[in-house]
Amino acid sequence: MTTRGIARALLAASLAAAALAAQPASAASGIGPLQPTVGTAAAFDTSPPLRTMQPIERPADFAQTVMPPRPQGPVGDERHDADGALQTTAAPTPPGPLSGPLFTFEGPSNTDNFNLFGFRVNPPDPVGDVGQHHYVAMVNLAFSIYSKTGTLLGGPFDTGTLWQGFPIEDCTDPSGDPIVVYDEISNRWYLTQFTTRAQPNPVDDRYYNCVAVSTTNDPLGSYYRYAFPTGNFFPDYPKYGVMPDGLYITTREFGPTAADYRIGVYAINRHQLTEGDPNPTVVSFYLTDGVEPLNLLGDGILPADLDGQRHPPPHSPEYFAGTQDDGGGYGATFDAINYFEADVDFAHPANSTFELTKQIPVAPFDSIYPCAPTSRDCLPQPGIIDPAQYLDILSYRQRPTWRLQYRNFKTHESLVTNQSVEAAPAVAGVRWYELRNPRDPVIHQQGTYAPADGVHRWMGSVAMDKQGNLAAGYSVVNGTNVFPGIRYTGRLASDPLGQLTQPEQVLQAGSGVQTTLNSRWGDYTSLNVDPRDGCTFYYINEYYTAASQATSPAGWLNRIGAFKFPGCR
Repeated sequence: MTTRGIARALLAASLAAAALAAQPASAASGIGPLQPTVGTAAAFDTSPPLRTMQPIERPADFAQTVMPPRPQGPVGDERHDADGALQTTAAPTPPGPLSGPLFTFEGPSNTDNFNLFGFRVNPPDPVGDVGQHHYVAMVNLAFSIYSKTGTLLGGPFDTGTLWQGFPIEDCTDPSGDPIVVYDEISNRWYLTQFTTRAQPNPVDDRYYNCVAVSTTNDPLGSYYRYAFPTGNFFPDYPKYGVMPDGLYITTREFGPTAADYRIGVYAINRHQLTEGDPNPTVVSFYLTDGVEPLNLLGDGILPADLDGQRHPPPHSPEYFAGTQDDGGGYGATFDAINYFEADVDFAHPANSTFELTKQIPVAPFDSIYPCAPTSRDCLPQPGIIDPAQYLDILSYRQRPTWRLQYRNFKTHESLVTNQSVEAAPAVAGVRWYELRNPRDPVIHQQGTYAPADGVHRWMGSVAMDKQGNLAAGYSVVNGTNVFPGIRYTGRLASDPLGQLTQPEQVLQAGSGVQTTLNSRWGDYTSLNVDPRDGCTFYYINEYYTAASQATSPAGWLNRIGAFKFPGCR
C-alpha cells in the first residue's frame, strides 16, 4: 500500500465524525485575514409591479450571450479511492415516517425558453424557494411564480423582463445562473442572475450581479433593483446566503486572460437592501489563484443561508464552506471541508475581515469519476450507446452543491450541505455533511448515500426541518431502466448518525433521455423548507419524459414537489 493509501486507511479506520480533528487555518495554509474592498451598487431603481410588466420585445436574431468554455477538469480516471462513509443499503420500502410527495407540480421547462426566445438552452440550473404564500422557481432562462400548492400565478417570464428599463441594460439580458432566495426575516424575495454582455471585450466593460429585492412579500409586486459590479471578472456560479446582517454572494470569477481566476465574496447590508437604499454598503473579498493555494479556492465556496426564526447568536460571523479531494488535481493533501468566516462590520466596513479558519478532515471520498470521451460524459442512460450523450456528474468540481443551510436549534447550531462523488467504482452517490458548533466547527455526521442497486444518485441538495430531521433530494439514472428522474430520502434526528434511514421516495419518474452532446446536467438543484411551518420540504429538479425528449435533444422539464416527516408539527 502506498503512503497515501495508508494515510487514507488510517483516517477511515478512525472515523468518529464528531472527533475528527480540525486543522487550524494558520497551520494548514498560512493565510491570514483578507482585507476588504468597500463599495456600493453601480445602479439602483424601483420597478413597476412585475404583474404589469410586458414581455421584452427582442429582435428576431436575438441570441443569448454564451461564455467561452473553460477547462472541464480531468478526462478519464483509472482508479477509485474507497469511500470512508459509504452507505450501500437502503431502507425497506414504505411505509416509513418520511412521506411520499404531498403534491407535485410542473416548473419552468425548456419549451418555455423556446416559446420566449425561439431557442433552447442547456443546462437548466433549476432553483426555487418557498415563502409564506408563494413558491418561486427559476431556471436558465425563465422564471415562474406559483401558489404554494402549484397554481401558476405568473409567468413563465423571461429573466430579463424583471429588469426592463433598468439603468444597466446588461441586466435585461437572459444571462442565466439564476438564484432565488426567500428572506424569512423581512418577508422579501431576492431574484438574481449574472450578466454576460461584456464578452468578448471584458477589458473595457464590466460584469454585474443583478439583484432584485421585492418591496413586499408579494413576488408579483414591485422590486428594488440593484447591479453590483465585479469589474472585468466574470462572476460565474453565483451563490447567495441570507443572514440577519447581510446578503452574502460567492462567485468563481474569470478575468481577461486564462490565468486570471479568483473567488469573489460579497457582503451587502441586508437592511439597506430591503429598505430600498440606493447606496447599500458592499464589502468585498477576493481569494486569488497564485496568491492563495488553489485547493482552498477550488471551484467555488458556499455562503451559509439562514432557515428558521432563531437567528445566529449576536456578533456571529457569516460562514462559508468549500471541499477538497486529495485526488482532485488542485494540490490537496487530504480530503476536507475548507471552512471560512467573514466578520463584516457594516458600521465600519473597512474593519471587516475574511479568512480560512479551519480545514476539517472528512471521511475519504473520490470526486474524480471515470468519464469519457470528455469529463462531462459520465452517467449512462437507458438506450443510449454513444458515451458522448452520457450525463455530467459534475463531481470533479471541487465544491459542495447548493445549499449550505444554517439552522439554530437553541441547543446547537447546524450547517448541512452535500456534493456528488464516485461512491463505488463507476457509481455516483451523494456525500452529505452536518457540521455543528460553527464558531469552532466539527463534523457531527456525514455519509455517502449509494444503495447497491445499480442506480446513480447525484446533483443533490440537503436541508433540515425545525426538528432536525434531514432530507436529501437528488437526480437518478442508470443505463438500463431508470430514466433521468427525481427521488429523495432522509433521516429522523433520532436515527443512527451518518445514515439516511428512510425509504427512498420517487418525486418524479422519468420516461425519456437527454441526447445533447454537451452532456450538461444541473448545475444545481434546490431543497428548501417552508418558513410557515418549518416542516414541509419543497424540492425542484429536472427530468425527462418520452414526449419532452421528442421535442428536443435538451427537452428538459422541472418538477417541484413537497413532502414532510409526519411527526413534525
